[in-house]
Amino acid sequence: MALPYASSSAITSTLSTKPSSSSFPFTSSANKTPFLGFTLAAVKPSSLRTPPNNPTKKTLQIRCQDLAVVPKEQRWMFEESEINGPDIWNKTWYPKAEDHVNTDKTWYVVDATDKILGRLASTIAIHIRGKNLATYTPSVDMGAFVIVINAEKVAVSGKKRLQKLYRRHSGRPGGMKVETFDQLQQRIPERIIEHAVRGMLPKGRLGRALFNHLKVYKGPDHPHEAQQPIDLPIRDKRIQIQK
Repeated sequence: MALPYASSSAITSTLSTKPSSSSFPFTSSANKTPFLGFTLAAVKPSSLRTPPNNPTKKTLQIRCQDLAVVPKEQRWMFEESEINGPDIWNKTWYPKAEDHVNTDKTWYVVDATDKILGRLASTIAIHIRGKNLATYTPSVDMGAFVIVINAEKVAVSGKKRLQKLYRRHSGRPGGMKVETFDQLQQRIPERIIEHAVRGMLPKGRLGRALFNHLKVYKGPDHPHEAQQPIDLPIRDKRIQIQK
């Protein structure tokens, strides 16, 4: 039976002057090395694709690494005693419960006077999700709380004040209610910013929890002085309407 060609890294060929006395082709190695393996019987040079000037008999030794000498950090299997232990291979950092405690979160405050609605909402959503932090994790609440004041003074561009529509439904036939941006701003101005930010948050359990971090108020006052909020950092210079 002809053996396929094997690379030197997988099969180590050693010259032998005396053929093996055992008739069984597989014999264990006598020397104690960091590798475990078995030896193949002599085969013809033609099957190994060796030059004709080589000896007519060769001994092949197939060896594998001994797991007893493998460093602990380079193993690829768990040991029986480590089945219920910590994961020693997964090095990716993932936030624990103590890394996102609500009482330790930062509070920001922003004045919505003459600020473009969409650009303001995107900045608020970034800080609520925590995408501005190095510890940002998409599936974990890592963000901060944001307070918006003067919600009735938020601005929009173009003709959106009359053309932008807000719809709501009572759940009964014919219960659709439609009103423009100007009408909703006069009635409930807080709902405009809440609607814009909610659409930029995840949809699901996490998004509903993150939405509770938004506090929108009409006028310059808010009841969160005890949290000592700081100004919301805004990098986009186009967020403010130039009068």
